[in-house]
Amino acid sequence: MKRYGWTIGLKAEAMQQYKAYHAAVWPEVLEMIRKCNIRNYSIYLKDNIMFGYYEYHGTDHSADMARMAADPKTQEWWAIMGPMQEPLATRRPGEWWAEMEEVFHLD
Repeated sequence: MKRYGWTIGLKAEAMQQYKAYHAAVWPEVLEMIRKCNIRNYSIYLKDNIMFGYYEYHGTDHSADMARMAADPKTQEWWAIMGPMQEPLATRRPGEWWAEMEEVFHLD
């Protein structure tokens, strides 16, 4: 298992809508997340900055992320969520959510 942390901005005017969507995530999107070996997934929000955390239990993260990205229902979800988000200027090329470095962990 590998832990991942990601961050992105959220437009202030979209905050309530974003929260409402995530209070009732589409079942097909949740199932695809599970099929792609993601567990213990959380998104936190503070001052228009979101932090996402999940645990990856597969063997090929890149392949699973490509599988998720190819899923039509996930694409539909992302098309709604994307305009509400503000990617960080410091993210790596090709990233939407910026991957974070884990600097401490305690089990």
